[in-house]
Amino acid sequence: MRHGKKFNHLGRKSAHRKSMLANMACSLIEHKRINTTTAKAKALRQFVEPLITKSKTDTTHNRRVVFSKLRQKEAVAELFRDVAPKVADRPGGYTRIIKLGSRLGDNADMAMIELVDYNELYNAGKPAKKSTRRSRRGKKKSSPAVAPAVDTQASNEEE
Repeated sequence: MRHGKKFNHLGRKSAHRKSMLANMACSLIEHKRINTTTAKAKALRQFVEPLITKSKTDTTHNRRVVFSKLRQKEAVAELFRDVAPKVADRPGGYTRIIKLGSRLGDNADMAMIELVDYNELYNAGKPAKKSTRRSRRGKKKSSPAVAPAVDTQASNEEE
């Protein structure tokens, strides 16, 4: 029975699973998007999002904690140098999983996992910040001298 076992074991022993997730997280940080199975993408999201949250505050302790999970110096450096400033104002949800269909060989459900702030196609359609709408009832009307004058005599003479 699997009482209290809340995460997906992915059919691997714990050392193999941790190594695989660390390698996938390093690839995700390096390439900004990777294709994998849906189950691995969901497991990777749970693995990498806390690390990105840790990278938002650049301290020696946080770098050591992230390095203990990722095990690659270059990936840690890129995470703290490039990715963290880009997601600094985002309160979570740093990754997006897009389902791609089935793999040809074994019919496994495939998905693309990507860092949200690095996809220009999704970010181009949405405005950066939406300003609040204000009611126009409180404003006073401008004086008639400021409004463009309409020559009523000229229009009457033409008729």
